[in-house]
Amino acid sequence: MSFRQEHLRQLPALTAATAEAVALQLFQYQARHCPPYAAYLAALGCQPARVRRVADVPFLPIEFFKTHDVRTDPAAWEPQEVFRSSGTTLQQRSRHLVREPQLYRDNAARIFEATYGPLDSWIFLGLLPSYLEQGESSLVAMVADFARRSGQRQAAFFLRDHAGLLKALAEAKRTPGRRVMLFGVTYALLDLAAEVGPAPELRGITVLETGGMKGRRREMIREELHEELQQAFGPAPIHSEYGMTELLSQAYSPGEGLFYAPPQLQVLLRDPADPFSVGEDRADGAINVIDLANVDSCAFIETKDLARRHANGAFEVLGRLDNSDIRGCSQLV
Repeated sequence: MSFRQEHLRQLPALTAATAEAVALQLFQYQARHCPPYAAYLAALGCQPARVRRVADVPFLPIEFFKTHDVRTDPAAWEPQEVFRSSGTTLQQRSRHLVREPQLYRDNAARIFEATYGPLDSWIFLGLLPSYLEQGESSLVAMVADFARRSGQRQAAFFLRDHAGLLKALAEAKRTPGRRVMLFGVTYALLDLAAEVGPAPELRGITVLETGGMKGRRREMIREELHEELQQAFGPAPIHSEYGMTELLSQAYSPGEGLFYAPPQLQVLLRDPADPFSVGEDRADGAINVIDLANVDSCAFIETKDLARRHANGAFEVLGRLDNSDIRGCSQLV
């Protein structure tokens, strides 16, 4: 069995106790077999054999996904799917080259079900206009797969058809034994709330906002955003997702902006002014993320997000580093 096969075999059974050892094994593998990462480590003078803790792993700056083909063992495969980040026409979009599309979908489904229960107990609707228009979105692919696995009759996506969305929500709410989840980019949820107000169709559903104003509205702090959304959708907590094009895993927040990561997604914090100062006990800083599902790209990524860690293991996304690109799923300032 190859290293890749053995690593993927372990992925569904990961726990917090076993994740670090698996991460260090993956680091040694990618340090040798991911050319952009290997070149970056060499430029730093890093000797992978001397790395004994994940806190000592150099993390690849996320910008490499814009400028390089970030692939591990690239001679062995060609991309079967390409995910691109959202962005404006003035920005270069990140690319995540995917070797095995089903790996992404199975991993996302496993994380969702561990958080929210079986997919077939839900009906999924999406209000994600900018992602649909730009194409090649990992978020759209995930929601479409959730809807397919749920066996729902309703169409999943509504570009800007608020009337059609309200009709679908009303029908979904009448479906016995099903809960309803609306995935929405932030500005589109606010547009919906402003147009239809506290319509009865919006009450009693689970709203999951994915971040992103895309320059369409002024930025809002989380408390202000969720308060405005709750005026339309009701007093229940607004849920959130932390994910991005460069990751194959997601963290979810059931409310209050506190995200809980699955075992394969480890969030470490660094000094924003020093990319090599990762502290395992650091309370706040910029995010370095390990996504153990990224076996075919790079699992160790230095993001531009700022976060605060809470005592219960949750993390709160505070915003973006100055001068970093506006992004989609990870943006909630």
